[in-house]
Amino acid sequence: MFVAKFGSAPKFYVRAPGRVNLIGEHIDYCGYAVLPMAIEQDILIAVEPVKTQVVQLANTNSSYLDFSSSANNIQINKTKPLWHNYFLCGLKGIQEHFGLNNPTGMNCLLDGTIPPSSGLSSSSALVCCAGLVTLRANGKTLSKLLSKSKGLDWKKMLKLQDVQVKLGVSLEEMLTIVEEVFHPEPYGTEEICKCLGISLEELRTQILTQNTQDVSTFKLYQRAKHVYGEAARVLEFKKICNEAPANAIQLLGELMNQSYISCKEMYECSCPELDRLVDICLQFGAVGSRLTGAGWGGCTVSMVPTDKLNNFLKNVEKAYYQTNVQRLALENNSLFATKPGRGALVFVEA
Repeated sequence: MFVAKFGSAPKFYVRAPGRVNLIGEHIDYCGYAVLPMAIEQDILIAVEPVKTQVVQLANTNSSYLDFSSSANNIQINKTKPLWHNYFLCGLKGIQEHFGLNNPTGMNCLLDGTIPPSSGLSSSSALVCCAGLVTLRANGKTLSKLLSKSKGLDWKKMLKLQDVQVKLGVSLEEMLTIVEEVFHPEPYGTEEICKCLGISLEELRTQILTQNTQDVSTFKLYQRAKHVYGEAARVLEFKKICNEAPANAIQLLGELMNQSYISCKEMYECSCPELDRLVDICLQFGAVGSRLTGAGWGGCTVSMVPTDKLNNFLKNVEKAYYQTNVQRLALENNSLFATKPGRGALVFVEA
């Protein structure tokens, strides 16, 4: 297909995997680590560097239209999330990082097996792939490249992790502090302003983001409980993986289940479809099951013993997908098994 499209053969190939968070939801932007796993499904790009400074992009999926652009004048339309814009982000990022004044043009054909819009980082995989493509084509390589109540300067506390670090306490101690400082009932803007000693205008200009300007109540207790509890679960998950006790699978499954309950009840980032899917997965043999990806909603990730996998997939298909025509139409791209996958790679023909 590459030869038919461009009239010549590719010189190298780049692949980048999708990924799924085994545990660690909505805590990365609070300063805490998550525990992702590369999946076997990936983005693959065949590449031919060319002498002209033109980037030509094509996709094996005909629903994604061809695109071309000058490599020297990358313009990204932020209002339209078209597939080629993700490639351009990776390309432009490498250009700017390395200060490439005369970037190489290239012909690229993309193929992918990551279900789009599923919370499995298909767009991130494409951006990573594009970055590696640009590096290789241009002969570059990657180098080792709750505050005021505790007497802290809350204006300098940008993330929940900042509070923990400044106090010098453990995650478990932070959970106790949350219990002591916050009440479970939602906070109104007036109460928050009173606690911090600021005006409503200062709250809106110094703390609230653009998309929370009109929010009138905030569940501070629940959100903080989730973040610190989930951060602790991530560390415990990693510890179990490293130490590998005899009951490791059971322990990991319990942590995944606790994560799901916290996401559902404390962070409220689930939805009825995901709740139903998690119940079905646990009913038919998953040791642990939780929601992940896409912010609010997304997909489920389940830990399933190999000897139960085939029956698990059949039962989930029957109980969830076959009961709904729209779901059934998407089932081939929505329900699949994967082992841990490999990281991003560049393939060069010998």
